[in-house]
Amino acid sequence: MNIQEKLMEFFKKENSKKFLTNLVIILIIGVMILIAASTFMDSDKEKNVTTGNNNNETTSDKQSTALIDDYANNIEKKLKNILGMINGIGEVEVMVTLEDTAEKIPAIDTTESKETTNEKDAQGGTREVIKDDLTKKIVTSNGNGEESLVVIKEIKPSVKGVIVVANGANDPVLKEKIYRAVKTVLGIPGNRVEVFSSN
Repeated sequence: MNIQEKLMEFFKKENSKKFLTNLVIILIIGVMILIAASTFMDSDKEKNVTTGNNNNETTSDKQSTALIDDYANNIEKKLKNILGMINGIGEVEVMVTLEDTAEKIPAIDTTESKETTNEKDAQGGTREVIKDDLTKKIVTSNGNGEESLVVIKEIKPSVKGVIVVANGANDPVLKEKIYRAVKTVLGIPGNRVEVFSSN
């Protein structure tokens, strides 16, 4: 007796029908469990990818904030030093606030092609087909195993306002000197500068 005949004999029995029904039910339950498990696994992967992207954005935001803080601190130190050199002014404290974050303009590789085709049909008509193709790609460089943008220009954030607190600023002449110096150095209008005298 071969295998095929044995299987046929097994399925002809009454118990085998019950066994076959149970087997089909178990298979259906198994498939449902696999579908549910794969759904949960996919959602976990998406959460991990989202979390990874948020970490990168957070790191980038932290770096950007640190650069802006350094830029503001640098302006404050320079202003403090130069204002302290004005005759009649004692100790000086300066606070600078900035508008936005720094803007980086990346290098862009632009490829432009133009193709003109003149076609003549059998009836003597002509038509001109012009095909323009413009491709822009942001240029990146690999340095230290990391891919980064190639930046052609970085625009520093603009100054939102300046507060200067100085000894001797209660004298209107010295106050005006401080006021003009800050406006001139930073190139900002007068309504963004406040000068106060310290105790």
